[in-house]
Amino acid sequence: MVACRAREARYPAAHAPAHAPVDGVRASAFMSSGPRRGPASRYGGVWRGLLLALLVLVPGVVAGEFLLEVLPHPGFTVLNDALAVVFGCLFGWISIGLWISLAGALLLLFRRRSRLKVPVATTSDARVALVIPVFREDPHPVCARIESVYRSLEAAGRLAQCDFFLLSDSNDADAWVEEEVAWAGLRARLGADARIYYRRRRLNIKRKSGNIADFCRRWGSQYRYMVVLDADSLMTGEALGRLVDLMEHNPSVGLIQTLPAAIHQNTLFGRVQQFASRLYGPVFAAGLHFWHMGEGHYWGHNAIIRVAPFVRHCALPRLPGTGAFGGEIMSHDFVEAALLRRAGWEVWLEPGLEGSYEETPPTLLDELKRDRRWAQGNIQHTRLIFARGFVPLHRVVFANGIMSYGSSLLWLAFLLLSTAEVILHVLIPPRYFPRAHVLFPVWPVWHPGWAAMLLWFTLAILFVPKFLAIALAIVNRRTRGFGGAGRLLTGVFAESLVSSLLAPVRMLFHTVFVISVLIGRKTQWGPQARGDASTGWQEAARHHGPGTALAIGWGGLVYLLSPSYFWWLLPVMGAWVVAIPVSVWLSRVGPGRKARDLGLFVTPEETDPPALLRLYRQALAAPGLRRCTAARGFLAAIIDPGVNALHCALLRPTESRHEGMVLSRQQLILTAIKDGPAALSASDRLRLLNDRDSVAALHWRVWALRTPRARYWLPDDMTPADRPTPPPVVQMHQ
Repeated sequence: MVACRAREARYPAAHAPAHAPVDGVRASAFMSSGPRRGPASRYGGVWRGLLLALLVLVPGVVAGEFLLEVLPHPGFTVLNDALAVVFGCLFGWISIGLWISLAGALLLLFRRRSRLKVPVATTSDARVALVIPVFREDPHPVCARIESVYRSLEAAGRLAQCDFFLLSDSNDADAWVEEEVAWAGLRARLGADARIYYRRRRLNIKRKSGNIADFCRRWGSQYRYMVVLDADSLMTGEALGRLVDLMEHNPSVGLIQTLPAAIHQNTLFGRVQQFASRLYGPVFAAGLHFWHMGEGHYWGHNAIIRVAPFVRHCALPRLPGTGAFGGEIMSHDFVEAALLRRAGWEVWLEPGLEGSYEETPPTLLDELKRDRRWAQGNIQHTRLIFARGFVPLHRVVFANGIMSYGSSLLWLAFLLLSTAEVILHVLIPPRYFPRAHVLFPVWPVWHPGWAAMLLWFTLAILFVPKFLAIALAIVNRRTRGFGGAGRLLTGVFAESLVSSLLAPVRMLFHTVFVISVLIGRKTQWGPQARGDASTGWQEAARHHGPGTALAIGWGGLVYLLSPSYFWWLLPVMGAWVVAIPVSVWLSRVGPGRKARDLGLFVTPEETDPPALLRLYRQALAAPGLRRCTAARGFLAAIIDPGVNALHCALLRPTESRHEGMVLSRQQLILTAIKDGPAALSASDRLRLLNDRDSVAALHWRVWALRTPRARYWLPDDMTPADRPTPPPVVQMHQ
């Protein structure tokens, strides 16, 4: 019955929106002024922005001037000035975290509520679409998450107004078929009335943003709101209902972003990151809420969006030019939020909403692979900072995203400049009489005490946010969720050590990412790692080996020339040297589970699991769709009668009868029959799977085999004598 209803479920009755199409907009769209913005000044956005800019710029200037006093005099003027400028920029950059966390801590301490109007009664009947874009994901966990959210909505009494859309961009034949099977199994478990639709795009245009744009064109006019979820996202029915009510009671709001809590991490690296984000994240999110107010962030998932203004105003053009700065906009979420605000709609980050979850990368290398894509997308925003119409705070968001990776380049530049300063002082004798006709010599002055004070002050700026988060957890009596006060403090100390080891490693990789973007190298968009992945020694050596060699050479040179300065560089160089074993060890599940058994790095979701996570574990253990064979992927679509019928039902009727295409597919079928599935390339398999008649014909031809060639296709538990009756459409075709 699932297969019979597949086509209806894939294409629900809907009409394309009446608004302008999302794709195909010229790049000049960014230069239009757009509608007049709403009254953001009532939220104090202007004075908050000016105050934050003052709090960042003044310490940066003071720190740069103080560094000039610390450096030896007389020194190398050009190097000293460059060091002061770079250090001032870095100091101002890290001070942003201090002011954001301080504002967030004050909000949480005094329990100030959001400026959004809080609904009193839940009377909304607005239609909501839950949109889940996927790209070559493991479909079984994805469908288990959908099922748990579905049942949570049902328990909250919100299911009637929600529809689910599983939107696939997978370009792999095996992944495509397994998505269909997992979706059919989900529909079978939830019942035929479950409004969970599946669609796969044939052309992966504009990646995730294009996938959502395709949904908006086809079905967006049927829904007032859409909730964008990633493949690893979870949200409770209460949280989703709360988001809908907030949107209904705040008609000027176009988007509300939640703060997802990290869950389901087993590797030691993943558990450290999960612990840190759960402890520090609410403080930073509350601070962002204070400083940005109605001009906030959008992170691309776990957010609710008002569909009509999103379709009308958030068209993403293709940036002109070639190289990494041109083409499709990769970090689309920041841009979409800025476009909504430019059109007069408010964008809010709501940090106090519980029940929003996500998974994070399990290893350091997986995180860095994700950062490679984010680096290109964020640096691409340099072309948008000065575009007309954007509010100042969203220009700051663009700049902040650029600096999140560009600061690594500045950090490395500071290390290189300081090393050059030391080497020049060693190799070039000081000039005690720098000017003629001077009666007394000018002695070089070095203030190691001042340098140590500047170092400790910088460390204080970095660690104050952690202390604020600890204090809030103690004051608000939340330490029990982290295993108790003792384990919380131990976890923070261990997390700080791990972060100190990984920060120089991230800096080196981010610097390489920025340079590769600047020279025009584009990155490839691949599937993200989920679950309990681990890093092998060979892989770690390949990625971290160049940094280790650089540290040995750089550190050895500095030690030979200036042993005292070597100890200042040791925290950075030492982290690069031990990067290989640290990366491997942190990627292991064993140490992570051992830490959990000791009560370290635990989170409230582990000490007291919410109902949604229990529903997810139950759904994950549920059996999938029963198959006739043990085949998977493309092979199942050809030899398994049930999977073949499902796939054919989900395909459109053959659109093109061009003689060349028909002959090409027939040749592929003959090749497959003669040499087996191994003879088909990845693109050949996709071409066959895209044509319903070809899939049905190949299915019939394989089951009709009575020669030794059958061993290429049929598993051991099936024989040609067991072949089913061919479908009528195949008989007619033959």
